[in-house]
Amino acid sequence: MATETKERVAIYFDGSNTYNKLKKLGLPEEDKRFDFSSFVAHIVGERKLISKRYYVGIVRNHDGSEKGEKLVRKQQQFLETLRSAGFEVKPGKIMYDGGRIREKGVDVKLAVDLVIGAADDLYDTAVVVSSDTDLIPAIKYLRYKKKNVEYIGFAGDPSLGMIKECNTQRLFAKEDLVPFQYLKEDK
Repeated sequence: MATETKERVAIYFDGSNTYNKLKKLGLPEEDKRFDFSSFVAHIVGERKLISKRYYVGIVRNHDGSEKGEKLVRKQQQFLETLRSAGFEVKPGKIMYDGGRIREKGVDVKLAVDLVIGAADDLYDTAVVVSSDTDLIPAIKYLRYKKKNVEYIGFAGDPSLGMIKECNTQRLFAKEDLVPFQYLKEDK
């Protein structure tokens, strides 16, 4: 009897994009955190998770302020929580431009990793948690390589371009995401 092989899944989070979409939905609620590991387990289901990556610009205390130091500390604690849960954190840069904050290099790293994963046959399905249409050229390559691409978006503000280019899409509304919260530990 032949053994059935499970579909291999790699999941790619655009950290800033995901953070902003959750924030727009009012998540996580006060005194709670979002449980990325449980969310990944829900998305992957019975398939075989081979990789989970989180791409994010790294905050710096560019002005030496107490507020800047607090932001750095909070982000480092969050990223350490992800790392301890088995996420590979892929850092990018943050540029501070006259009051505007912009990420640099994050989308490119995510796109390159998507393409390398497809070229090296590391996965059968790439799950992309991002509504950033800058990723579409990489997604087109994945489709050319006969890989499944699953778009995870957020109801109320989905990316029509991502919906169009990906094999499947799942849109999560606030009520779908509320169960993936947990209470902050008292520290």
